[in-house]
Amino acid sequence: QVQLAESGGGLVQAGGSLRLSCVASGSRFSLTYMSWYRQAPGQQRDFVAMATSTGGTNYANSVKGRFTISIDNAKNSGSLQMDSLKPEDTAVYFCNAGAVVHETSKSITVWGQGTPVTVSS
Repeated sequence: QVQLAESGGGLVQAGGSLRLSCVASGSRFSLTYMSWYRQAPGQQRDFVAMATSTGGTNYANSVKGRFTISIDNAKNSGSLQMDSLKPEDTAVYFCNAGAVVHETSKSITVWGQGTPVTVSS
């Protein structure tokens, strides 16, 4: 089993910054990617950003140039640096990761519980 734990959410004024962290733990595994999604009240869960273990990154158009995703394969963790935050960035942010479990050589996908981000105007 692999679990994800997010941290770093909170309340910030528009124009401010927050850094979200996601740590994977559990059985022996290797991350293949880490991504972030967000879900605003009454809305669907939307893709925000993704980083692969080989260095590739991808961002939603709405956050390009403001958010930066990173992944640390050695520490089985990653982060989402969010700058120039806007009220429309308010949402619960979820970490999602892909991993290969060493014992079974199977690929799995896991989700964290989410961390709330509120941006006030």
